[in-house]
Amino acid sequence: MVDLHDGLPLSNATVEINELEILGTTDFDGNVIFENLCNDTFLLTVTHEDCVSLTQSIDIKKDTFNKIRLEHHLTELEEIMVISNNRNNSRTLFENKISKEVLEDYNSRTLGEVLKTVTGVSSLNSGSYLSKPVINGLHSSRVILINNGVRLEDQEWGIEHAPSLDINSIDKISIIKGASALKYAGDAVGGVIIAESTREKLLDTIYGNATTNLQSNGRGGGISTNFTKTHSNGWYYRLQGTLKRMGDFETADYVMTNTGFLEHNLSLKAGLNRIDHGFDIYYSLFSNRLGILRSSHAHTAVDIINAIENDIPHIIEDFSYDINIPRQKISHNLLKLRGFKNFDFGKLSMRYDFQSNDRKEYDIRRGDRTRPALDLNLQTHSIAFDLESKFENNSNLKTGISARYQKNFPDPATGVKRIIPDYKKYDFSLYSVYDTNFSENWFLEAGIRYDFSHIDAYKYYRTSLWEARNYDELFPEFVVEDLGLNTLTNPKFDFHNISSNLGARYSISESENIFINYSMSSRKPNPSELFSEGLHHSSARIEIGDLSFNSEVGHNFSITYDSSNEKSSLTVNAFANIVDDFIYMIPVDLMPTIAGVFPYWEYKQEDAKLFGFDLKYDRQYFTNFFVGHQFSIIKGYERANDKPLINMPPVNLKNQISYSFPELSNLNVSLESEYVFKQNEYPNNNFEVFIPTEQTYQLLDTSTPPDAYHLLNFASSVGFKAENGGNYKINLRVENLFNNLYKNYLNRLRYFTHEMGRNILLSVSYSY
Repeated sequence: MVDLHDGLPLSNATVEINELEILGTTDFDGNVIFENLCNDTFLLTVTHEDCVSLTQSIDIKKDTFNKIRLEHHLTELEEIMVISNNRNNSRTLFENKISKEVLEDYNSRTLGEVLKTVTGVSSLNSGSYLSKPVINGLHSSRVILINNGVRLEDQEWGIEHAPSLDINSIDKISIIKGASALKYAGDAVGGVIIAESTREKLLDTIYGNATTNLQSNGRGGGISTNFTKTHSNGWYYRLQGTLKRMGDFETADYVMTNTGFLEHNLSLKAGLNRIDHGFDIYYSLFSNRLGILRSSHAHTAVDIINAIENDIPHIIEDFSYDINIPRQKISHNLLKLRGFKNFDFGKLSMRYDFQSNDRKEYDIRRGDRTRPALDLNLQTHSIAFDLESKFENNSNLKTGISARYQKNFPDPATGVKRIIPDYKKYDFSLYSVYDTNFSENWFLEAGIRYDFSHIDAYKYYRTSLWEARNYDELFPEFVVEDLGLNTLTNPKFDFHNISSNLGARYSISESENIFINYSMSSRKPNPSELFSEGLHHSSARIEIGDLSFNSEVGHNFSITYDSSNEKSSLTVNAFANIVDDFIYMIPVDLMPTIAGVFPYWEYKQEDAKLFGFDLKYDRQYFTNFFVGHQFSIIKGYERANDKPLINMPPVNLKNQISYSFPELSNLNVSLESEYVFKQNEYPNNNFEVFIPTEQTYQLLDTSTPPDAYHLLNFASSVGFKAENGGNYKINLRVENLFNNLYKNYLNRLRYFTHEMGRNILLSVSYSY
């Protein structure tokens, strides 16, 4: 007789052979012996203190040995699972967490919009739907997204490449700002976002929910459902799916033509969840098709100047659900296999995952418009082994090894010069993190990680660019063949990166802590920063990378004070991020192509410094009245000349008041205020443009930020129980309550359009 979960023997268990009314009791080793039984089938009833009784049939043929697994200490097990789920990824870094309840309230939104509820997190947008999280001023490859234990590999280098993740498929999010969780990555100069589903219950039960939502702006909505079946023996499976459809979004005054989208997502999970061992299989599909604002694609220099100087786009059509050109289509498949086993020396885990990301971008061009102008397929295979060990002196050690193979294939059938080349990338990583209670009040943590990466690419360069950038002298070994106007090259790079972390937590009291942390994060240049050379269609701009870039190294210092009690909570975080060889992109010119005239952007590399602080204060003034405040300020400069960095989030202030009525089906009403200041510190990247028709030059203002703006949002929710024991929840939310017309500095399309106007969102969810 053994425990179902940890395999330990159960003594003093009573075993009865029902037909013979014979009783036996297991010994210290969990064994019980019945002798002189005939060959037959018998029914056994097994009971044990704190166990669920079990009835099981057994066939006797000669000498028979059977191992029976009994569900032991179920209540204790549930308690262990809760504690495990709440453990932080880093115990000396303050983690901002987004609960399942908040995710449910934002079930119709994107990941970037959900993350904006966290102090110090903003979003870099491309229109009204595409958004990338910005953590303390850093984004894209500097912010690592972990989806159910897997690092998401989805061509995150593009500003308009939103994370391929459905928020309806996850139950909680943790955000580590300014430092890396070394278990997952060493290149998280900006931070780590960990999205995961909760651990399945160890009960014979079925649970899940269904949600439907509608919104006025875009005149669409979506539906999402998930279903989980669990067993007390640890087996479970979960199914989840989402479908969304939106038409053109609208500002306060006009329709943003060709901004609708269609999205459908699916995830499946199954496995065995026990204390001493287990495994799971996880699969997810994220797929969407979305339009790019039609007026963002101009044809002449005059069109671009007029688009920036005018208050409204040059193309405004009637509302439509059509998704026309320009548009993009994304499909992301993720498959994960994971297993773990507890040994005397610790918990050993193994994970294999495969990801396939397919991106198609369709441009306004002559000829066959059914063919994409860009067609990228990125495939990634990863394998990892992790060991977690606990020691008697109340210390813990995490260590692991991982390897990754990645292949990018840009389909040449597009007939368009490929902005990202064919490449293969091989990664190898080692990490180790040790933590210990130094004293009653001090907790220390230290970690180190080594990452090796080899990139092997094939790319055709324009010979004129190859020579103008002096590549012919810097990298002569890369040249495969000189074809006159073009040069075939085979760039190969090896990167060796070291990342580390040293942190401490001082506990003033049970509810009051100070977190002090230093981390060094080392990030190799991504393929876009190295190889870009051509028109990025969904961004409507020409982008040029640089083969001579070094790895980017960030030194992050942070101190966080956190205090909470039954009435209030206060969190203050101050940080400084000193980044060597910081890579960023700026506009430098306009360039004519056969598809029209497009802004010309170049990647640059300079030493940089970023610093700022975030403040969050919540207070329950009396039983049902809640007030919340958030404030965030970020400054970023080039270290050599104190020139401001581009795309730094402006100062913002958020306030919220809410009142609840428990006697009215838990009715909650809240009013939210968001004031975004004008960004007064920005680089002057304006340049003059030649106008052929007038034979003159005209200044193109790509730098001046828009004015400050103030938004009010209203939210209300009510929940009640159904007769069958389930729960209904209805959410009503009105964003931009007064329908303001404004522009956001962090929206790439602010040159061409305003932000979304008033939006009324209604969602109804049923949980069982």
